[in-house]
Amino acid sequence: MIHRPVLLEEAVGLLLGNGGKLYVDCTVGLGGHAKRILEANPEAFVVGMDRDPKALEIAEENLRDYKDRLSLYHANFADLDEVLRMEGVSQVDGFLFDLGVSMLQLKGPRGFSFQRDEPLDMRMDPTQRLTAYEVVNSYTEKELVRIIRDYGEEPYARRVAKAIVLARSKKPIETTGELIEVIGLALPYRGGRIHPATRVFQAIRIEVNQELDSLQVALDKTLEFMRSGGRLVVISFHSLEDRIVKNFIRKNLKVLTKKPITPNMEEVRANPASRSAKLRAGGKP
Repeated sequence: MIHRPVLLEEAVGLLLGNGGKLYVDCTVGLGGHAKRILEANPEAFVVGMDRDPKALEIAEENLRDYKDRLSLYHANFADLDEVLRMEGVSQVDGFLFDLGVSMLQLKGPRGFSFQRDEPLDMRMDPTQRLTAYEVVNSYTEKELVRIIRDYGEEPYARRVAKAIVLARSKKPIETTGELIEVIGLALPYRGGRIHPATRVFQAIRIEVNQELDSLQVALDKTLEFMRSGGRLVVISFHSLEDRIVKNFIRKNLKVLTKKPITPNMEEVRANPASRSAKLRAGGKP
């Protein structure tokens, strides 16, 4: 599988800029950023974690040449304190978060993409209980309005929620294709850059994986372990994440990126999925 880490040199350059040796990749994915950290600093040790066990299997293979300087854990980054205590770590030189959905997840049969008809799942960690099917078919209309409005920033959230409740009263909505049909009745697609299902799928995915709550919890926990001079580097992909990261850094750290770093045109052409990425970094005084 082709894996293109987003803002690779920019992220690793900022992370390693303090001359440290112990770094935590909180979203190791297929190992792209971790590999660059280990290549760039021959003395670095990386603790990596990810919610997706399949991604960890691939990362372990991709990073096999660095196994003596690497520990991998199947974990939600909201539990990074537990991971670091298991590792026997009390101080960290830097934390990296890449909040994007990986191509492994988008291309896999988990219902992350609305471009194929797949079961409604959307779990980054397939061992967790809550799925997109449960959200779509059991949440009240009021709850659906809330997540579609707040997490998808969809102005017609009420119309979409009403359509979902009406459709599921006749039969359960079981696949991404069926959900797209329902969304299409509420929000007819008239062309344009953003498909009407985009915001709704984002909202459901965030709810299923508790992405925003987990991010806030994880960021707060980094402060306990980040040494003086330690760094936090976060790559986000939508405004809700970016707002959380921006506010956290301003409140708790020295801002290292006055404006977010975004991919240049060359990277966007090579990897269109990178176009919405924003990188922010902060350092602990």
